[in-house]
Amino acid sequence: MKALHVTAAALALGAGLAACGSSPSPQAPTQERGPITFLGGKFEAESVQKIVDAWNAAHPQEKASVVLLPESADEQRRKLIQNAQTKSDAGDVMLIDAVWTSEFAANRWVEELKLDTTGFLPTTIETAKYRDKLYAMPVFTGTGLLYYRTDLVKQPPKTWAEMKKICDEVLPKQKGMSCYGGQFDKYEGLTVNFSEAVASAGGELLDASGQPQLTSEAAKQAARFLADAFKSGMIPKEAITYKEEEGRVAFQEGKLLFYRNWAYGYEAAQKTDGSSKVAGKFDVAPIPGLNGPGAGTLGGNNLAVSAFSKHKQTARDFVAFMTSAEQIKAFARTSSMPVPRAAIYDDPEMIKKYPYLPALKEGILAAKPRPKAVRYGDVTAAIQESAYAIITGAKPVDQGLSELQTALGPLLK
Repeated sequence: MKALHVTAAALALGAGLAACGSSPSPQAPTQERGPITFLGGKFEAESVQKIVDAWNAAHPQEKASVVLLPESADEQRRKLIQNAQTKSDAGDVMLIDAVWTSEFAANRWVEELKLDTTGFLPTTIETAKYRDKLYAMPVFTGTGLLYYRTDLVKQPPKTWAEMKKICDEVLPKQKGMSCYGGQFDKYEGLTVNFSEAVASAGGELLDASGQPQLTSEAAKQAARFLADAFKSGMIPKEAITYKEEEGRVAFQEGKLLFYRNWAYGYEAAQKTDGSSKVAGKFDVAPIPGLNGPGAGTLGGNNLAVSAFSKHKQTARDFVAFMTSAEQIKAFARTSSMPVPRAAIYDDPEMIKKYPYLPALKEGILAAKPRPKAVRYGDVTAAIQESAYAIITGAKPVDQGLSELQTALGPLLK
């Protein structure tokens, strides 16, 4: 992805977000206006920059400078928390993973927002709330999709067994191609993929009361599917190092018959400039499950206003601008990253450009969230540790899940 334009001051800031001074405490928010800093991500940076440029053109006295956060979600979270714990005003608006909202709101690191949520997909707004109050605004959303080779596969599989059967039939004739890939490195992507597997087997990580359910039969079936797939080679051994980009490149190079990824990868895989060997030879479908179509994990990113910003009112207005219907559509015209406004998914212009949008909308509305937890960092670390041990064969399925059940208990109180 191309990088956003970053000022010299912002580059210096990137080495340590906590280096700047602090503002008044979050208990005494100001209404000051002025220039702001946006702590943004690297995905679709060029398209985001166009919206920032539009803001700057309309607000010459309140321009937004951009600092790029690391690509890894775990490293993004670490830097943002470091910033908050030192009450730094280094960032006025921050891009946060949708699942961090509860943690950031409970710790009073972000401001409550009073913004209009009309026109957003309901599931995306729920990711921006803590105790029924709005603390962020959705800017990106999405759920897992199954990328598959249309030149080799007649119909996408609806179950894991169907996917294995297709691979057994197709792969003997394809040199250097593996069956299936996802995100299995020990980072947030593993939590997402593991959660999807459990939900796709009919289970859940937590029940309605917030209690862990990792020893259920569904959780065991999901974990066994992943562990057996790695052991048999259905998932190639190198996929243990896959984050989104590593797997995307492998699929584009023709090394995978099936690949689980977010919708952002669609556009890159269709490029005809020689960077993709599968352009015009693939499509996307809902991810498969144990007994039928699976349930994706609801992903996405939200925009939040730092509790330590000196220019909170400008920051709030910037968030409203970035997530407005006009700017979201402008973004959607240049990016395949899914957005949270419902109208985009029914817009003929957008559907012509991205034919998968109606199906993606259904998937997003049906997607399951990751655990909402104030101590989410500890929760996801525990999930990653156990899931990684299970899929690498370091621990038997039952032992790994039992230990995870025990580990999550005190983290969810």
